[in-house]
Amino acid sequence: MRALVAGAVALGLALPAAALAHSLLLESSPAAGATVRLPARLSLRFNNRVEKALSRLRLVDARGAAQPLTVLVGEGAADRLDAALPALAPGVYRVDWQVLSTDGHIVTGRFSFGVAP
Repeated sequence: MRALVAGAVALGLALPAAALAHSLLLESSPAAGATVRLPARLSLRFNNRVEKALSRLRLVDARGAAQPLTVLVGEGAADRLDAALPALAPGVYRVDWQVLSTDGHIVTGRFSFGVAP
């Protein structure tokens, strides 16, 4: 019985450490919920290195139309995804992101920002 309890405790202590390896979005520019004027670049910073070549960014306008974006693979730190933004009309935009974490898991998320007239 003691061995079973000890094993359960050891497993419980190991799981949070494994979960910490997943990539978490720490900040973005434009920031989630912010309203900005004429943003030229989209930048996302994660808590660890991401595989840029296997990551995706998608920008969707209020009508649901995808805007052209390309991840700038050779630029920035290993924990960042950057993309040049096209000229954006005023409105609300949603950023959908997908990254491959250093632990091999795919992590996704989304946030929105506004562009002021």
